[in-house]
Amino acid sequence: MDSKRADILRFDVDGWHARFDDSFTDENVARIADALGLVWANGHPGATVYVGFDTRHAAHEHARLAAGVLASYGLVVKVSDRPCPTPAVAWTCARDEGAVGALVLTASERSCEYGGLVVRGSDGGPVPHDFLDEVEQSVSLTPTAARGAFEELDLMDEYLSSLAAWVDRESIAAARPRVVVDAMYGAGTGHLAEVLTDLGCEVVEIHVEPREDFGGIHPDPRDPWADSCEQAVVAHQADLGLLLDGDADRASVVDERGRLLPARVLIPMVLGNLVMGHGAHGRVVTTLTCSACIGREASRLGCDTTSVPVGFTRVYREMLEADAIMGVEEYGGICVPAHLHERDGMLVCLLAVEMLARSGKTVSTMASELESIIGTMWYARRDLRLDPAVSQAFRNILPGLNPGELAGRLPVEVSHADGLRAQFDDDSWVLIRPSRTSSVVRVYAEAPSAPERDDLLSAACDLVRRGL
Repeated sequence: MDSKRADILRFDVDGWHARFDDSFTDENVARIADALGLVWANGHPGATVYVGFDTRHAAHEHARLAAGVLASYGLVVKVSDRPCPTPAVAWTCARDEGAVGALVLTASERSCEYGGLVVRGSDGGPVPHDFLDEVEQSVSLTPTAARGAFEELDLMDEYLSSLAAWVDRESIAAARPRVVVDAMYGAGTGHLAEVLTDLGCEVVEIHVEPREDFGGIHPDPRDPWADSCEQAVVAHQADLGLLLDGDADRASVVDERGRLLPARVLIPMVLGNLVMGHGAHGRVVTTLTCSACIGREASRLGCDTTSVPVGFTRVYREMLEADAIMGVEEYGGICVPAHLHERDGMLVCLLAVEMLARSGKTVSTMASELESIIGTMWYARRDLRLDPAVSQAFRNILPGLNPGELAGRLPVEVSHADGLRAQFDDDSWVLIRPSRTSSVVRVYAEAPSAPERDDLLSAACDLVRRGL
C-alpha cells in the first residue's frame, strides 16, 4: 500500500465505519486493529480481547484478520465462531475479569454498503473518547504484517441462557405466544428465534437466508424497513412481531394488528415490566430528545429521571451510578445495567414477550391502556442540510439564541445543554441541535397533537433560517 495515499481514518462515537467501495479495506481493518493492539497491550499486557462479527460482506474474514493483528501484541484473542450480536460479545467480555475490551465487525443499522469496527470496554460498554483519540493517533500509514494465534469459540450459549433466565419461563410456556421474528438479515438471525422456541413460543422467522445485500432493506427496525414484519404478523395471525437491527443492540415491537409500536410507547412498557414485574427501582436515564411519555411513566412508577445530551456514551456515563435501572435513547435503544452496560435488543424482545404472556392481553390493548394513563404525545424530527460554513456559523451563534416565544407559545424553560431546547407547560418541547459529525441541523419536537408538534417544528426551522 502506498503510504502517500493511505486513508486518513477518523473514528466516530464508538469506532470506525466506511463503505466497502471506498475505504473499508483489508489494509484499513489491519491498521485499526494494529493501533488497538498497541494501545490495549501497552496498558494491559497479556489481557484478553473478544472479537465478534455480523453477517456483512467478508465480516468473518475481517474478524479473523483483526484478531491475528491483535494477537501479535501478546493479547489473548478470542473470536466468535459464527455471526453474533454485539450485546453477546459485550456481555461475554464484561464477565471475564481478564478482558480489557472487545472489537465487533459490524455497521449496525447501516445499509449493506457499509462495514464497521465497533469498540467496547472491559464492562461491555462504550470506551471513552480519550481512548478512541489515542487509538486514532496510533494508526500507522501502512498495515502491519505481524500476526498471532487466536482462538475461535462459541460466544452464544451462555449469553442466550442468561437472557432466558431474565424472564418468566413458566408464564411464557403456558401462554405459548405466536411470534414473528425479523432479525433483518443481521447478527440476531437464528439466535432470537432459538431462545424464544426454547421458552415455548411458536416462532415464525423471516429474513433468515444469507443475503449480502440484505434483500434491499436497511437493517433498521423502523418503517419502511419494518413493513415485511408487520405484514407477516397479520398473515400468520401472530400475537406480536419482534425486530432487531443489524447487530441486535436495538429492537422494535409490532402489535397483533401489524402496527409498529413507537419508542414513546415501547420504552414505558419495558420500564413498567422492570419495575412491576422484576422489582427494579431507581433512576431512568434518557437523552434530551426522548419522549416526555418516558418521564411521565417513570414518575408514575416512583422513579426519578435524569436527562443527558444526545449520545449513548453520555447515557452510559450517567448509568455508572449504581441507582440507574434503565438507560434509553430516543429511537428505542434500551440498556438495563443489571444485565449489561450496553443496549441489548435481544433482552428487550424477551421482556416484551414476557409482558404479553403475564398480562393475558394483546399488545395493542396494553399499549392503549398505557396511553390512557400517561397520555399520547406526537413526536417527529426534521433535518436541515446546510453548507458546511453556514452550519458552523449557526453553531457559533446558537448559544446566544433565547427565543421569547415559538409558534405563539411561551417557553417555561430554555436550555442550551445540547443545542437549544425549549420546554412548555404541557410537556411539549422543541430541540434545535446541530450534528457533531455533519453539516445538518436536527430539529425535534413533541406535543399533545400532530398540528401542535408541526407548528413547533416549523417555528424552530424558521428560527434556524433567520439565525443564518
